[in-house]
Amino acid sequence: MTEPVVAPGRARGGRRDEILATFTRHVAERGYDRANFGDVANELGMSKGTIVHHFGTKDRMLAEVQERYMRRRLEEAHVLLARLTAPEQRIAAFVHAGVRYSTEEPATTVAFQREVVRLTDVPGMATARAQRDAYRDLVVAVLRDGEADGVFVPGDARLRSLQMFGSLHWMWTWFDPAGRLPAADVAAEFCRTLLRGLGVGEDAVLAAADPDGPVARCVAEVCAPRT
Repeated sequence: MTEPVVAPGRARGGRRDEILATFTRHVAERGYDRANFGDVANELGMSKGTIVHHFGTKDRMLAEVQERYMRRRLEEAHVLLARLTAPEQRIAAFVHAGVRYSTEEPATTVAFQREVVRLTDVPGMATARAQRDAYRDLVVAVLRDGEADGVFVPGDARLRSLQMFGSLHWMWTWFDPAGRLPAADVAAEFCRTLLRGLGVGEDAVLAAADPDGPVARCVAEVCAPRT
C-alpha cells in the first residue's frame, strides 16, 4: 500500500501523492520538527519549489496527512458500527482496528500519533481536530450505550475512552511488528483487559477479543488496505 491513502475525489498517482507519502514517512521516522522540504526534495530529485507549489507550507502538509488519515478512520468506524451491534463487539472493533493500523499503515499511523498534540493549537488543524473529536465521540457514545444497556458497569465514559486511546496511540513507541507478539495477539490482549474492566462477561470477552473471531474478521474486511 502507498501511504498516505489518497483522499476521495482526488486523482491517484502523480508527484503530489509521492511528495506527501515521502513527507509522511519522514515525520514518522524523525518527527515533524526534523522533517523538511529540502530532504523530501532531495530524495525525490525535485526542487523545493515544486513542493511549495503543491502544498504551500509544511503545516499545510501535516494538516493534509492528519485529515486524510482521520477521514479514512471515520469511514471505517461508521461501517464497523453498522455491522456490529453488541457494545462489547463495537469497543473490541475499535481496539482491533487501532492495533491493525500500526502494521497496515505504519507511516501514516505513526505520523498521526506522534504529532497528534499539534491538533490542539496549531493554525490550520481545525478540520483534523474536528475529525479526531468526532471519532472520540463515537467511542464515548458506545461506552455510554453499553452502560445504559447494563453491559458495562457504570463509570466515566470519557475517561474510559482516554484510557483506550492512550494504550493504542502510544504503540508506536514500543510495538515491533516483527517482535515477540503479532499485532493480532496484542489486540486480543488489549481487548480482554479493557472489556473485563468494563464488567463484560467472560464468554463475551473471549468472543470479542478472539483474533480469529467474528469481530476481528469484520475489522480485517472493513479496514483492508485500499489498492
